[in-house]
Order: sequence, then structure tokens, then C-alpha cells
Amino acid sequence: MIRIIIAGPRGRMGREAVSLVHKTEHFELVAVVDRINEGKTLADLEGFPPLSVPIFTDLERCLQQVEADVLIDLTTPEVGKIHAETALRYGVRPVVGTTGFTNEDIARLTALAEEKQIGAIIAPNFAIGAVLMMKFAQMAAKYFHDVEIIELHHDQKLDAPSGTALKTAELIQAVRPAKAQGHPDEKETLPHARGAAYDGMRIHSVRLPGLVAHQEVIFGGDGQTLTIRHDSFNRASFMSGVKFSVETVMHLQTLVYGLENLIE
Repeated sequence: MIRIIIAGPRGRMGREAVSLVHKTEHFELVAVVDRINEGKTLADLEGFPPLSVPIFTDLERCLQQVEADVLIDLTTPEVGKIHAETALRYGVRPVVGTTGFTNEDIARLTALAEEKQIGAIIAPNFAIGAVLMMKFAQMAAKYFHDVEIIELHHDQKLDAPSGTALKTAELIQAVRPAKAQGHPDEKETLPHARGAAYDGMRIHSVRLPGLVAHQEVIFGGDGQTLTIRHDSFNRASFMSGVKFSVETVMHLQTLVYGLENLIE
């Protein structure tokens, strides 16, 4: 049995995660961390299973009172960073689904995970299809050096570009020669019309109501284009990756950033 704490249970992803843990036979939900509702249980909140799972507003106090194996954090980048470090210090394996971690953050948390000899996973995207999209894009970038990334999300998303888009660009950068794309005399008549620049490639962010999480990577070559696209139509699409991460982190002794490093 894997004992799990969920941070951010009232969010759309958090609600799906509560349902996942509740329905998975070898998972046990032992506590949740929320901004409000200290001292209540999940059973007291509308829309949740009738579970007598305690709610804490402070993760450290939660970890002092509850025995847990894994923290699933589905909050915000700022809170996720703090929660990941706090969990590691208490010997609990963080599985973090927020973006915004810098290289310095990853290095610091990796050192802490290895000091504690426990696993940690930070995933810009939990959708298995999105992870495969990133891996396929990296494969294609060895042969197509002109590429643009278009990511599309709901209009309540706070960061742009998305963590998935940035991770995709990093993977492409690792195998693609740096190249300034487009005409050398290209001029934007409206600022940012060409999107953000990353190692010569361009990243475009779309924010509209009705979208969930979508990305396409467009490659161009002589007389041909190749488009690799993934679409998440609801938050349930991310739960297979959350389940995989919780099961996998139990066997790690370091931090892994991105599920593409775990999926063959």
C-alpha cells in the first residue's frame, strides 16, 4: 500500500487525483493540503467521496502528524517548489505536476533527493501521449532543423509558454544544431508576432476558453512539413501519468524531471 498526500485537492487536477487515489486498490489517501478548510475532512466538502481524510493548510504540520510515502503536488509553481523541498526533508517522495522550476531549482532538489536517497518526480505534463509527443519531436529534430512549437491552453493558465513547450524545446535543442530560423532581414511589424525565441526556434502560446491542454510541433524541410500534435480534452487524461509516477517514484533514489526520462 502506498500512502499518499495530495496538495491542491480542490483544483480540477486535484479532484481527479483524489478520485484516482480513492479508486486505486494499492493507493491510500492519508491527508490533503489545502489553502483553507483546516481541521475539516474531505467528507465535509461538497463533491468529494465520503472520506474521513484530514485537511491541513500547512504541509509541514501535515508531515509531522501523518505517515506518508508520496506527496502529489498539483498547486502552483511557487508553492510546488516549497512543497517539494519540504517533502524531501521529511523523507516523503514528491510527485509534482506544476511547472516553473528553474535549472537551479532542479539541481538543488536533486541534491536533496540524493542526500535523502529517495525519489522525486517533476513532470511538466502527466499525459502519456504528451510525453510521447515530446519524444517523437526530439527524434524528428535530428532530421528537420526548422521547427516551431505552438501550445494552446485554457485562458486561466498563468504561465506562458507552458512547461511542456519549454521541455519540448529543451529536448529538441539537445539534438538540433542551433539555427536562427526565418529570413535574416525579418522584421516584426507588431512586437512578438513571431513568438518567443528559443535557440533559434519559435514558441507560440494560445490562451482561449474551451481549450484544456494542446500542443503541436511543426517541422519544415525541402518540399515537406511534419506536424506532431497532442490534445488533452479533460483532466482525466493526466491521471495515467500520475499513477505511473507514484508507482515509479517508490523505486527511485534521485530526482527525475520529465516523464520522457522514464518512458521507453
